[in-house]
Amino acid sequence: MVEITSATVASRPTAARTSDTPTVTPGDLPAGPALAPRPADRPDRRFEAHQRFVLATKVHWSTRLYPALKAVTRARLEAARGRGELTAQDPQAVQRLLAPDPLMPFYAWLERHLQQMKYAGRDGLVRYHDGNRLLLEAWLAQADALSSLELDPGFQPPPYYEAFDVHQHPGGLLGDTLAGIVYEHGARSTTPLLQRHQDLHHRLTQAVRDRTTPGRLLDLGCGFGKSTEPFAQADPDLPITAVDLSPPCLRLAALNAHARGHTHMRFLQRDAAATGFADAAFDTVTSTMLLHELPPSHLRRVVAETHRLLAPGGWVVHLDFLVLSGDAFDRFIHHGHGRRNNEPFMQALDGLDLAALHREAGFREVDVVSFEEAPGTLGPDHTAWRFPWALVAARK
Repeated sequence: MVEITSATVASRPTAARTSDTPTVTPGDLPAGPALAPRPADRPDRRFEAHQRFVLATKVHWSTRLYPALKAVTRARLEAARGRGELTAQDPQAVQRLLAPDPLMPFYAWLERHLQQMKYAGRDGLVRYHDGNRLLLEAWLAQADALSSLELDPGFQPPPYYEAFDVHQHPGGLLGDTLAGIVYEHGARSTTPLLQRHQDLHHRLTQAVRDRTTPGRLLDLGCGFGKSTEPFAQADPDLPITAVDLSPPCLRLAALNAHARGHTHMRFLQRDAAATGFADAAFDTVTSTMLLHELPPSHLRRVVAETHRLLAPGGWVVHLDFLVLSGDAFDRFIHHGHGRRNNEPFMQALDGLDLAALHREAGFREVDVVSFEEAPGTLGPDHTAWRFPWALVAARK
């Protein structure tokens, strides 16, 4: 057992990257060393009060302000159509109609600044975890002893990945050693209306298994492993490979998997557009909330790469954000969310024909459908703000 103290120095040896790392199979990875447990969260009443305030305000923003804004917009759209002033519904038309109303700037200001309050400032997630930095870094450094983790010391991330602080996460997910832990903590309140936070990811796992029984699975943009874990729970013997650009996230993912006894999982630092795996190395490829973070040129490369990686008959399944309703207000809100949350490619993704892109890449069956983040979150009876979740599934 490794003893973690505040004086522990975190050394970080990294495994050399190979051009064609094989898919891990059951029994390939040893159980690994006995590792020290994760340091407990520090008791901090002021921090907890601040985060509870942010979360409660976000719920109010979602369940009260959003429906009010939607009602105002619907009324003005109907009135404009009645006067013959509106010939087409588009996001720009919604923006013009809402321009004189003070509710819209208040709604937008809250959306952006609640996210800032969650991460930055005196009682934000970054500063809170920085107060426990030495213990957390020492714990994370243990990941480098795991055979399930492969980092590339010479890896060069694509330029877009360092160009902005995605999700308003200060510094993004690449630089700070604690970025994965901060991201993991922040994700707890990403979908505050869900009764069980992991419900979305388990529903995706089931949606994949409804189409196929994975035998060799690759999870693209795995982050800290939250999208990958449900597949391991559903099939403890399934060989799983997961890739991401962020070393802080990959270290956390590997440690989380080790703590749960998932020795059939492997986490590698790779670009989803150029993974380096052999042709037809997998029969199932997945991603969760990855596509909207890619510039269109990179996304097209990812689509081509997934086709190359899949064996004939294999499936790729992406869960992401698309406004499939064609509703101008929904599109206006979604595009604005992308701007306010530092996700500049979200609007571009919404304008792409993903079905056509997959067919052009060689996929023979393609399906793009709306997806429930939890039961009851689709349809007219759900009035609170929600992400426009969509499932993109294609068969080679």
